[in-house]
Amino acid sequence: MPNTNKKFPEMQAPTPTPSGLSLYRLADFATLPDALDYAAQGATGINFYSGKGELVECLPYRVLREQALQLAQQFLAQGLKPGDRVALIADTDGDFARAFFACQYAGLVPTTLPLPAAFGGREAYVSHIRHMLEIADVSAAIAPTALTEWLAQAADVMALKYVGTLAELPSTNRSARLPKAAEADFSYLQFSSGSTRFPLGVAVTHKALMANVRGIARDGLQIGPNDRCTCWLPLYHDMGLVGFLLTPLVCQVSVDFFATRDFARRPLLWLELITRNGGTLSYSPTFGYELCARRAQTAAIDSLDLSGWRGAGIGGDMVRPEPLATFAERFAPQGFLASAFVPSYGMAETALALSFTPAQQGIRSEKLDMDVLEREQRAVAASTSTLRAREFVLCGPALPEHLVEVRNELGEVLAERQAGRLFARGPSMMHSYFGQPEATAAVLSADGWLDTGDLGYLSDGQIVITGRAKDLIIINGRNIWPQDLEWTAEHEVASLRSGDVAAVAVDDGNGERIVVLVEHRPADEGTLEMLRKEVSGVLRLRHGVETDVVPVPPRGLPRTSSGKLSRAKAKQLYLKGALALPPPRA
Repeated sequence: MPNTNKKFPEMQAPTPTPSGLSLYRLADFATLPDALDYAAQGATGINFYSGKGELVECLPYRVLREQALQLAQQFLAQGLKPGDRVALIADTDGDFARAFFACQYAGLVPTTLPLPAAFGGREAYVSHIRHMLEIADVSAAIAPTALTEWLAQAADVMALKYVGTLAELPSTNRSARLPKAAEADFSYLQFSSGSTRFPLGVAVTHKALMANVRGIARDGLQIGPNDRCTCWLPLYHDMGLVGFLLTPLVCQVSVDFFATRDFARRPLLWLELITRNGGTLSYSPTFGYELCARRAQTAAIDSLDLSGWRGAGIGGDMVRPEPLATFAERFAPQGFLASAFVPSYGMAETALALSFTPAQQGIRSEKLDMDVLEREQRAVAASTSTLRAREFVLCGPALPEHLVEVRNELGEVLAERQAGRLFARGPSMMHSYFGQPEATAAVLSADGWLDTGDLGYLSDGQIVITGRAKDLIIINGRNIWPQDLEWTAEHEVASLRSGDVAAVAVDDGNGERIVVLVEHRPADEGTLEMLRKEVSGVLRLRHGVETDVVPVPPRGLPRTSSGKLSRAKAKQLYLKGALALPPPRA
């Protein structure tokens, strides 16, 4: 949405890369308002682009601060009080940034909510948002114009003090003194991805956020005054919000945004903006790089210059080396260096990041013997005689001041190269799941150790992720990673692409069996039977497992709001019979 506050006219050129500040401060602030107060003294800021690559709004940090301070007074004039939660449907526009920082100055707690894209229709979206509003116990809710009716429907059973757009927020002559944020105050609520359960509201304090941004800026990406960020990630996801809205601001650097929906339609716009504005830092899950490489097969890319892109981060999901190698090879003539890849690991419960690979390490992987890993939970290098092998990517050591341990089912700390469940501790840990003490206690111990829910091992001190604990399939004493089955099917069955397959374990009373859900357009039974035989045959050959292959409709596999495959939801839908493929049209 363009700038809806007409008192602040839009600028027609993006903010510069140099801030012009005499002192560059590397995330040494106590709170977000302190950080914006300082960044506003320079020339840098946030730039929003359309799907056509046109600059829609330029929002220098100076202007953002002025608008946020004014809106903070308007929020409090509605009867909101410091500590109240304010739901913000997080579109990629200046209004979200204005509202988010208005909450910071007013002592309110912004709660980021997703857009409808991942929910398959109004009814499902409204139900999901209603649950989030209730979990966060919000007192007000802000949406883009196109979603105000949906938001009002979601909030119709709650007595909120304001529901609507930012532009419709009543003006005020109020000029009361705004509260001063403290390090221990909640800065925001960030909903977890919900890949294995309904999302929970992660409560992040200013102190935890600043600790994480310091680790990102100083130790992870080594951000400097000549860096510039580029982002298409959603702002309701921790990688978009913390990684590319908050971190650049705290580091006084400019950032160029365009919407996730536009990336899906025109992925090479990402690389065009990096080229045009001299972007040096940008992130994506593996699929984003894969999509760009695929689109580049038929698109003209000679004008791209990626030589300045020094930090090409990968996060948000497990890192897959094959598509990244393809991307690096495809864009090498445009100046992209494979050493620029930065695999990393983290989650909303740690604000964002726990680890980054060392600078210029690029993609470093280990090919493991999967029989040993599945049966003995040991990371043993594959040999030339290994029948089943798979590559796993090293994601770097834990950030300074943070610790990571790998533990077995008894809670015992394991040695390097022994696989188990990952636990983390450090200054970036969340305060709690808001209003959910039992859920908090289930993952966060009294002495500050967080159960990440991820499985993996340590290799030379670097974290290697092998899967999610709740997704793990256990058959005849073997620990089988669903990603293994999914990737094999997607890469060896010609009709399948990345994201078309979900593998889950189903207990029918006679022990667990593996069900493989495969997206496929409606077809005659003969075609579907050939698909079943091909997928099951490949998995039997490569993994030695028997599977039931079930075709489901295109885009039928459920995703989280951040785009991750939700195997837990897929399993639920399968058991309910809600994933049946409709008969082909006559």
